Amino acid sequence: MKVAILTPTFSKFSGPDRVVLNEATELAAAGNKVTILTFKTDFDARQLQQKRIEVEVLGMPKSPMLERIYRLLFFADLLKVNKIVGRLRQFDEVISFLYPMTLPVMLAKKRYKEKLKYIYYDVGVAYPQLFDSILEKAYMKIFAAFTRMTVKNADAAISISKFCGSELKKETGLDSTVKYVKIDVERFNKNAAVKYKKEIAAVIKKHGLKKPVLLYVGRISPHKGVHLLLDAFRIIKQKMPAATLVIVGKHTFPKYSGQLQKMAAEIGGVVFTGFVADEELPAYYGACDAYATCSMWEGFDIPIVEANAVGKPAVAFRIGSHPEVLKKGTLVAAGNVQEFATAVIKLLAK
Repeated sequence: MKVAILTPTFSKFSGPDRVVLNEATELAAAGNKVTILTFKTDFDARQLQQKRIEVEVLGMPKSPMLERIYRLLFFADLLKVNKIVGRLRQFDEVISFLYPMTLPVMLAKKRYKEKLKYIYYDVGVAYPQLFDSILEKAYMKIFAAFTRMTVKNADAAISISKFCGSELKKETGLDSTVKYVKIDVERFNKNAAVKYKKEIAAVIKKHGLKKPVLLYVGRISPHKGVHLLLDAFRIIKQKMPAATLVIVGKHTFPKYSGQLQKMAAEIGGVVFTGFVADEELPAYYGACDAYATCSMWEGFDIPIVEANAVGKPAVAFRIGSHPEVLKKGTLVAAGNVQEFATAVIKLLAK
């Protein structure tokens, strides 16, 4: 069977794109011919071809600001939209992740009807109110509205958690099958401390880590609550002055990142690593004593699952999918920084 997977960006640092890669790999291993259509990618095409996955890069503006505007107003690029719609006729099944890639699939489904099966892969959309500026809030509201409009004629839907499935049903009326995100258990397991002993030592030396070590992995974005994590760490430092907080992730909001850097300098003991390649992450989990996230919205939260798999407990807010995916650690009331800090201190004192 010929399967197309559409995702706006196919990037190594993106959680949803990890799901895209998992799905493409699984489908290709089952004997399907898989093609990923995306605006841009940083994956090595040759490595993907070894997995029998083809990638077609559609192109878009290179400026981060223009890129976001283009994605939101993609419907105005009639030539490219129609080109994609025509291209989709060559596939038996089309899986779409996130707007605006849902737009051409919606149109293709209307045009080709029973000849094409449209599956919407629901990774969720963060709540607009969690973002800082009025423009960001407005952007996310429009993004969510366009998503709802373009998935309603899907033949089926897959959600990455019960939480996402419930939100999708409420917003669109679509029922979905829950398919939890798979992690690489060959790398993320309780033997990681032994298997990656040298790599863990190198991480500790590189960043000058002093125990106890807290770790966060993910995008540096307002809805991820990194500012709340720093507020909690300020309290933790009062009880554990030597503690280190390692923040792993790509900076995608410059103004927000600048505010975080200023907070971190005042608190001390905070390490921003920037993007870390997936193959290096087991060493970072191995180097920490606990995983910590103050994210206010999560469709799944891969890092919590990876940290637990390595044997490290996690502290997180009781939001989104966290009650489903956290198996070892503590959940606290959403936004309660004092309770969060107390839970971390209690966990590290054991």
